[in-house]
Amino acid sequence: MNIPPIKALIFMKEHSERVPDKNIRHLCGRPLFYWILNSLSHSQYIKEIIINTDSEEIAEDASKNFKATIHMRPDYLLRIQSDEAYQIMAYDLEKTDGEFFIQSHSTNPLLRSETIDNAIESFFKQSECDSLFSVTPVQKRFFRADGLAVNHDPEKLIKTQELPVIFEENSCIYLFSRTVFFERKNRLGHNPMLFPMDRLEAVDIDEEFDFAIANALMAARLREKRAV
Repeated sequence: MNIPPIKALIFMKEHSERVPDKNIRHLCGRPLFYWILNSLSHSQYIKEIIINTDSEEIAEDASKNFKATIHMRPDYLLRIQSDEAYQIMAYDLEKTDGEFFIQSHSTNPLLRSETIDNAIESFFKQSECDSLFSVTPVQKRFFRADGLAVNHDPEKLIKTQELPVIFEENSCIYLFSRTVFFERKNRLGHNPMLFPMDRLEAVDIDEEFDFAIANALMAARLREKRAV
């Protein structure tokens, strides 16, 4: 299988609102951003990691511990309110070459390099889909705000494992081409591939509760690794 060089994009702000200073906050003894950079560094297909940040501390620490290209975020990107993700990605793509890119987040510390490589291989094994994003399969009863059921009939109570699967976009992996990105102004193409992941690996840190869960899961993973 012929897989072209792939560059990884990571965005990290100095300050965050819901979980203060989360990117540099320690998770199992390391800054949060360490874990995703470590997984990306061990991927057999990712040839360059590009970090877009407004933090000198993150830039310095990441450069010291990983082979990464730093794009210090210009002032105009600090002021934008809408379409922020597209503007930042466009800035990064315009400053580098290459056709294929994978985006992930520091807030996905449990994402494994093996999963990243499996996603890349799955995408390049096929020719119909023009992009890929990771999802978490969910089988639970969902309702709209007005009380209407989304994926089940409240009059027929069946086991949750028999419900139709709904897929949650989990923000762990986005794989796309330069061509698709600028044509669509979006990292998702006309026909994206859904890449299912285990929900424990796909934990995304948005709130303090998520940080506590991720820390516990990482600690358990490290204990298991030391025991082998």
